[in-house]
Amino acid sequence: MENRLYKAIKDPYWAFGVILRRTIGRWMNDRSFIRWEYFSGMGKFPDLDNPTTYNEKLQWLKLHDIHREYTQLVDKYECKEMVRRLIGDEYIIPTLAVYDSLDEIDFDKLPNQFVLKTTHDSGGVVVCPDKTKLDWKAARRKLEKSLRHNFFYEHREYPYKNVKPRIIAEKYMVDESGTELKDYKFFCFDGKCKMLFIATDRNTGDVKFDFYDPDFNHLPFVQGHPWTTKEIKKPEGFSKMIALAEELSKGFRHVRVDLYDINGKIYFGELTFFHFSGNVPFEPEIWDYKIGEWLKLPETGSK
Repeated sequence: MENRLYKAIKDPYWAFGVILRRTIGRWMNDRSFIRWEYFSGMGKFPDLDNPTTYNEKLQWLKLHDIHREYTQLVDKYECKEMVRRLIGDEYIIPTLAVYDSLDEIDFDKLPNQFVLKTTHDSGGVVVCPDKTKLDWKAARRKLEKSLRHNFFYEHREYPYKNVKPRIIAEKYMVDESGTELKDYKFFCFDGKCKMLFIATDRNTGDVKFDFYDPDFNHLPFVQGHPWTTKEIKKPEGFSKMIALAEELSKGFRHVRVDLYDINGKIYFGELTFFHFSGNVPFEPEIWDYKIGEWLKLPETGSK
């Protein structure tokens, strides 16, 4: 509570966004909500008629790029079938079980190590490296809260509006660190990877994001989280990861493809159509414009 109060005092725009989403925002029309939420994150209103930056164009997509099949693609269980069909079963993290409710979970039948996650939400994840030490009451509270949550109302991202709330149990996986999984998140535009970022230190609460170009050159900007001070080595299967991301992104104007490299083996994570929901600034800001040039919108021609 104290941390949230300190953050609200330090960043009133953030506090305004929280109030917006939890009060009047739910009854606002999509365009109005998107304008005000963008203001809460960026400190200015977006140009929704002639967007030029990457973040502005993501807002345009929320309003205009609505396809029913996207619902399956953001469902953490259903999307596995599409991925399996396109690139093969060997890239899928094994599913142990799928549940429609918490009451269906048979804790005794789960292995000692596993991961539980809700299929429709962001953040509804319980990582269990040792079942004998798991606080099941706390885990249950977290999953119950996630099951009640409709992520669409957080940012008006239509793919999430009609995802069926469920829970999947997956195989527990860690990379060479033995404690976490590094996320490799590939930004693809019209089926071509233009950049990626690597998320590290997620288990410490002090997450780091490092952006790279497709040749694994570090890019000179930050967004949301600082760079890591640790050395990040280029994965041996990096070129294969790019090829898989581009295969999965074919047919989409823009999508972020999240992959893992686990001891030299590549696994699919998820598809994200609205990175940070388009509400987190780039520093320096010029990169918002540079990345925006890669995202071609039909109404804006070459912008």
